[in-house]
Amino acid sequence: MDFLFDFGFYGVLAAFLVALLASAIRILREYERAVVFTLGRFTGVKGPGLIIVIPGIQQVVRVDMRVKVLDVPSQDVISKDNVSVRVNAVIYFRVMDPERATIQVENFMQATSELAQTTLRSVLGKHELDEMLSERDTLNRDIQELLDAQTDTWGIKVSNVEIKHVDVTETMIRAIARQAEAERERRAKVINAEGEAQAAQKLLEAAQIMARDPGAMQLRYLSSLNVIAGEKNSTIIFPFPMELAGLIPSIRAVAKQD
Repeated sequence: MDFLFDFGFYGVLAAFLVALLASAIRILREYERAVVFTLGRFTGVKGPGLIIVIPGIQQVVRVDMRVKVLDVPSQDVISKDNVSVRVNAVIYFRVMDPERATIQVENFMQATSELAQTTLRSVLGKHELDEMLSERDTLNRDIQELLDAQTDTWGIKVSNVEIKHVDVTETMIRAIARQAEAERERRAKVINAEGEAQAAQKLLEAAQIMARDPGAMQLRYLSSLNVIAGEKNSTIIFPFPMELAGLIPSIRAVAKQD
């Protein structure tokens, strides 16, 4: 009877020790770290691999060190030129210091999400709609730098911010289309005016060259006649120098005498 009692006691004791040892052993993956608290006080960061924790005395908080993707919900933003738009974005960040990410903030995922939403509204509200649509790289960089500076105290590194969509109303879309059309027309008129100015300048230069050399004018006449002769025209108009107009009455008088 004593033997059976001793066997049962030691069996229970062995089972208890095995269970105690099993609860003391923790295995962390390569991307995990364990923030260890001993009797409620921070005593270090362990991992990855096999670690030993004293049950009942030490507690651990697992922290994932991989890059996390946070989808920022759509935010209502009023631009600098008083246009109401809805903007959403995506943020890439990772925990760089497990100790601060656990101790300095209660829930770093929620805190980063809330901070990203307010920062998105604050930064975009300082820019006009055209800048939101055409300068996303600059806005992404501004938001990322501002977020990274504020999350640094939590041991979090914001590596990238991307604005996904900037949604505007149908009325504003039509207004933007009209503005783009007006801009294209303006550019076309400017290009046409510049072409006319350049053509006028070249004609002036040609006229000055011909004025200095009368022979150049005659060559120009002959060149024009060559072009006209190549076309099917029933009437050909010859250019007549104005300086010879005074000789017309004398020619008519001689013709009458004959």
